[in-house]
Amino acid sequence: MIYVHVPFCRSFCTYCDFYSELAPACRTGTERPFAQWTEDICAEIGARRAEIADTLSVNTLYIGGGTPSVLPPECLGRIVDTLGYGPYDEFTVEVNPEDLVEKGPDYVRSLLSLGVNRISMGVQSLDDDILRWMARRHDAAGAGKAFRMIPEGVSRSVDLITGVPGMSDDSLQRTVDEVVSWHPEHISAYQLSIEEGSALAGMIADGRVKEAPEEQCRRQYELLCGMLSAAGYHHYEISNWALPGHEAVHNSAYWTRRPYVGLGPGAHSLRICTDGRQVRSWNSRRTSGWTVEGSEILTSEEIREEEIMLLSRTDRGPIPERDWFVADDIISGMI
Repeated sequence: MIYVHVPFCRSFCTYCDFYSELAPACRTGTERPFAQWTEDICAEIGARRAEIADTLSVNTLYIGGGTPSVLPPECLGRIVDTLGYGPYDEFTVEVNPEDLVEKGPDYVRSLLSLGVNRISMGVQSLDDDILRWMARRHDAAGAGKAFRMIPEGVSRSVDLITGVPGMSDDSLQRTVDEVVSWHPEHISAYQLSIEEGSALAGMIADGRVKEAPEEQCRRQYELLCGMLSAAGYHHYEISNWALPGHEAVHNSAYWTRRPYVGLGPGAHSLRICTDGRQVRSWNSRRTSGWTVEGSEILTSEEIREEEIMLLSRTDRGPIPERDWFVADDIISGMI
């Protein structure tokens, strides 16, 4: 179970606080910093080969970001070849609509030729005013065009955001109606959160924007749940819906605490050792020359708390009776 963090973005969204770097205006993998990042990922693969092999009971590869679709195909190909564990049961790449529209069908075919069988597209909304407010580079028409470039037979996932300041229920309903008409196999929808260090946090702090009220967030989540249920989507995790049989294998393994290796700057990993110890580690947050910056051995109490917290997000329940009091404390802290 392998995750690769691509830290590059063409521009930064209003709400985002993920570690990212501005992507160079180039189209080939021979130019820096794409070339250097690719070399560093391949070096990390070599250094952590044994650790990676220990996670392959879940044979998935997920390339996320940042914006992986800014990368030239040869960079992704070099990483896939260096890993050498394919074909994967699930191989996901995150994309932004504008990259697919700009690069065209040949780019999509290049992804599929690498073994990609799942594409996750960050749409967020189909309201052009909302997209401009988010500082997204695509518009609604571009998102539809990009989605139609992905052939059937590939598992297609669409990301949406709810609880946005100024987003009306009608706007959300139009977005969901249109996305459902595309028939994606999977839909993820997240409530907008105010992350420290994001442009949005600064806009709220100086009074330019007011956070969406709790009632709006609750109402829009319920609207979303009802619409997707009526359209036949299985609500298998608090923020994820899938047509039956298309639930995300990789992400579902996170929620059941399977071991995974995160490669790249800012990536996290979970290792379960032969002696039973569970070790979480994280990489330093810089694009070039990163290392595993820190690690911790999880206590039995921390492991149990994580299990309950993650279980409470899914439809796998119920929580064992012996853990009710712990679960109540954890869930209360999440609200």
